[in-house]
Amino acid sequence: MKILLTGKNGQVGWELNCSLSRLGTIFAMGRNDMDLSKPETLGPVIQEIRPDIIINAAAYTAVDKAESDPELAMIVNGIAPGVIAEEAEKIGAGMIHYSTDYVFDGKATSPYKEEDATCPLSIYGKSKLAGEKAIVQASKNHIILRTSWVYGLRGSNFLLTVQKLSQTRNQIKIVDDQTGAPTWAKSIADGTAHILEQRLKEGKAKSPIFAHPGIFHMSCGGKTNWFGFANKILEISNLSEGTEVIPIPTIEYPTPAFRPKYSLLSNRKLKQVFHHEMPKWQDALQECLSSAP
Repeated sequence: MKILLTGKNGQVGWELNCSLSRLGTIFAMGRNDMDLSKPETLGPVIQEIRPDIIINAAAYTAVDKAESDPELAMIVNGIAPGVIAEEAEKIGAGMIHYSTDYVFDGKATSPYKEEDATCPLSIYGKSKLAGEKAIVQASKNHIILRTSWVYGLRGSNFLLTVQKLSQTRNQIKIVDDQTGAPTWAKSIADGTAHILEQRLKEGKAKSPIFAHPGIFHMSCGGKTNWFGFANKILEISNLSEGTEVIPIPTIEYPTPAFRPKYSLLSNRKLKQVFHHEMPKWQDALQECLSSAP
């Protein structure tokens, strides 16, 4: 299998480059190789490599910054994925793309299913939803994986921020009224590898057709809030002593972008179709921190 991977230096892209290595030849691209802010440059690269699968892990992920930079966020998250999907369709390649729980408005009281109505509250969420729609319109052979609260040991994310703050502050104030599921980047990469491995076992490595195209939710199991997540990070990291975590409502921590109050995703479809169960968020966090150098 010839795999074209974008966003190789991002949290998910980095893990994908490792998890997918056993499945074929990976052409891993960073921003210097494939810049999604310049959609017109993507086609020639794809046409030259002519992969069997394109995995788009590149994205504009600065949720708050997107509010003041909506045009760039929309180009990278909304327009470029559609261009990639069009090029994939031309060469008969399948496409896997990552989206977000932030396409929902947070008014639900039970985990969101793939077919539930979307209503993003932020520019980031709107740009990611635009990307989903562009892919669906351009390509029949796609899988869109919505995930949530992504973290890892590299880049910029909540886990690393909490660890850093605990080194310099006696108290950390963390929002406790937003519910979701923290998801380790490696859990996403391993889940993606499982999906592609199924294609290999079915003898469809060179087939452009996904047996089950469409949107799937892929987040770690269980639920928590940012306050609970922070406490667990400090507990496992042995940083709890001397650092008090204080719960606060969202209204006391205003941000440029609105976040959904509830963005838990149902993984039932992922399990039914691909027979893959994501780990509980606590177990994934434990494994993540245990793997730290």
